[in-house]
Amino acid sequence: MDTQRQPARQLIGDPGFPAARRLEGKVAIVSGAGTRPFSGEPRIVGNGKATAVVFAREGARVALVDQRTEWAEQTQEIIAEEGGQAILIEADVTDAEACRTAVAKTLAEFGRLDVLVNVVGITGPAGTAIELDLEGWDQAMRVNVTSMMLMARYALPPMIESGSGSIINISSVSGLIGGHPSLLYPTSKAAIIGLTRDMAAHHGRQGIRVNAIAPGTVFTPMVASRGVTPELRQARMKGTLLEVEGYAWDVANAAAFLASDASRWITNIVLPVDAGASATRLQPLSPRSDGLLPPVRGEPVEP
Repeated sequence: MDTQRQPARQLIGDPGFPAARRLEGKVAIVSGAGTRPFSGEPRIVGNGKATAVVFAREGARVALVDQRTEWAEQTQEIIAEEGGQAILIEADVTDAEACRTAVAKTLAEFGRLDVLVNVVGITGPAGTAIELDLEGWDQAMRVNVTSMMLMARYALPPMIESGSGSIINISSVSGLIGGHPSLLYPTSKAAIIGLTRDMAAHHGRQGIRVNAIAPGTVFTPMVASRGVTPELRQARMKGTLLEVEGYAWDVANAAAFLASDASRWITNIVLPVDAGASATRLQPLSPRSDGLLPPVRGEPVEP
């Protein structure tokens, strides 16, 4: 493959074409493959869209699953413009029959299923246990957690029949650490980690690997639409060890690794993709034992 190929569109943070096609011959379902419109900066993409595009660049044929097909149409267009293969499937992943149909359509079109990436998720109701809306809690838990179980319910049988498969669930560093201002979001993301680990235990001997990715302060349309100011973006970036802003492409590249044969001996892990943000919260940077402050980004470190 010509590694000098250029992306079809100029999207913020897009790393371009990979040097190798690690997913050649594989078929993947990506739920939540669309990106919600955001007029402030239309070139920002979400985790599902970036993952679908990266998988196609890596050689996979991709089923783009989304309840809002108009959100995923541009994903399909980009993949087609870049010479990849993708089909668009309208499905509400909180509905069992819709999930069964999505898997059936993928098998009918591509003849196999190797990878499932569960991306769909919402912020859910705000507030503490005292304040939050109970109906909102139930609905958000179904979107964030139950949907992943339902997609796996129907994706697992064809994977088991073929003797291999990779399921990747998108969680969050909020599911690993405390301090989130609302109760629903971190609770649901922690539940995804438990779901991932138990599914890995249940199906490992059937050749299925199940892993989770825990993104940190990635700048996505969902984040941008909540009115993030330039000052807050800077603070989010500075709250990481690398002091570099993350994009959905960073999550997508991690997912591509976990979907590939390069990770054939990896299952039951939760991979933080957060520039070290979770480490800074658990163990804040402190003065060195000799009393000096840690170096700022770009400064040389004395041996």
